[in-house]
Amino acid sequence: MGSGVKAAEKFRRALRGFAGDRDERDAEVLQDGVADCGARSITGCHDREMVTLFGTLRTITFSPRGGVPALEGELFDGTGTVTLIWLGRRRIAGIHPGTDLIVSGRIGVVDGNRVMFNPRYELRPSVAHG
Repeated sequence: MGSGVKAAEKFRRALRGFAGDRDERDAEVLQDGVADCGARSITGCHDREMVTLFGTLRTITFSPRGGVPALEGELFDGTGTVTLIWLGRRRIAGIHPGTDLIVSGRIGVVDGNRVMFNPRYELRPSVAHG
């Protein structure tokens, strides 16, 4: 898609957003971010694939697993969610609800839910919460 077409699409979404649902607008902006950074959509990922994802952390919780500290976050990209699990961590500087991230790692499916253990991550400027 050319940059002029892409800009026109973003403008159209912004205008529609005045009357639309904020969550829906945020999801569309996140989907643009996915495309802009070369990531995959979460719903397009399959078990055991190496992937790069982009999204916003909705929640962060501390949930020990088998006696090991574990920091868990729910990443949303506008199409779906993946649970990020950092084993051996109680907290990570910059990781909190509302943070936009690019994460890379092997995605898994556990009980029908997508998970990624110890992903590499990059903090990004917020795109949907302006």
